Amino acid sequence: MNSHSSTIPVSLRWVGDAAGHLDILDQTRLPAHLEWRACHDVDAVVEAIKSLRVRGAPAIGIAGAYGLVVAAAEAIRDGLASDAARAHVLARGELLACARPTAVNLRWAVERALGTITPLPPTASARDLAVALLAAARAIHDEDRELCAAIGRHGAALLPDGGILTHCNTGALATGGAGTALAAITTAWEQGRKIHVFADETRPLFQGARLTAWELVQRGIPVTVLVDAAAGHLLSTGRVQACIVGADRITAAGDAANKIGTYAIAVLARAHGVPFYVAAPSSTFDLSIESGADIPIEERAAAEVLAPLGVAAAPSGAAAFNPAFDVTPASLITALVTEHGVIQPVTRDRIAAVLGPGGRVTP
Repeated sequence: MNSHSSTIPVSLRWVGDAAGHLDILDQTRLPAHLEWRACHDVDAVVEAIKSLRVRGAPAIGIAGAYGLVVAAAEAIRDGLASDAARAHVLARGELLACARPTAVNLRWAVERALGTITPLPPTASARDLAVALLAAARAIHDEDRELCAAIGRHGAALLPDGGILTHCNTGALATGGAGTALAAITTAWEQGRKIHVFADETRPLFQGARLTAWELVQRGIPVTVLVDAAAGHLLSTGRVQACIVGADRITAAGDAANKIGTYAIAVLARAHGVPFYVAAPSSTFDLSIESGADIPIEERAAAEVLAPLGVAAAPSGAAAFNPAFDVTPASLITALVTEHGVIQPVTRDRIAAVLGPGGRVTP
């Protein structure tokens, strides 16, 4: 077994009881600063999601679920009566669910948590709602830890020794556990695999350079950061034996939306005969969408490209094209890795055999 640090980052945590607050590790400050932001109101949670202080499809889903508890805590502080408290939570829930459009986990987690208060009587107090919502959020968080471990085990079995290319950040910072694609890498390392990770810097906020490299360094896993445009050259040298990335939404056909630049890597991997894996939990699948063409693609502020991390990189007056995601068709994906095992080949029938209605696993 390779030696590694026991330090596993945590992306978010709940503090206190049902009237407590959500702490979010501010990922825009990493790696230079390790700062926690206390979210005492829903507006702060929404801002953290939109600004990528918390990011990664599973993590923002968990943040959305805890955000509902924050909403109930607002109702407690404001002394709202039962009916007003419930209306307040539902309204704030829609605000949370819409904070970012591409990742399906966010709305899924919010709707699941809200479902736990539906059976409560109309006389349920704001505190009653908060208690139920906190239990739901903690359950979602706990389940994510478990499924990340399972994804890590299944994904590690696919990874060979040698160079592993990954894109964006899919580790503990992006989830409620050890991660998805990065969990496969860290699990393989812990099992004694001789690997070297190549992490794309990932535009526009450098999640690969700032976050993935940071997580790997914390664990003592060899990592080399490369500019996104160098991936093709790197693959052509034969130094990459496999690519593995995460996803924010996967369709019924297996098309996967992930951080911008993923599609190009998949095309390059196919051209060079390198397997391309996508690791994601079942909550990332959306069987209501037939193909990647139906996935809404978030377009972010031009400033993230023209002045990344606040530093001017283009002249005033220039425009920017800044989609947050692109879609990789199923035909370019060697296998999908879920907590329930590996889906290979990636076909509608194989996915449907594993996943239940709406893209969720059948109990």
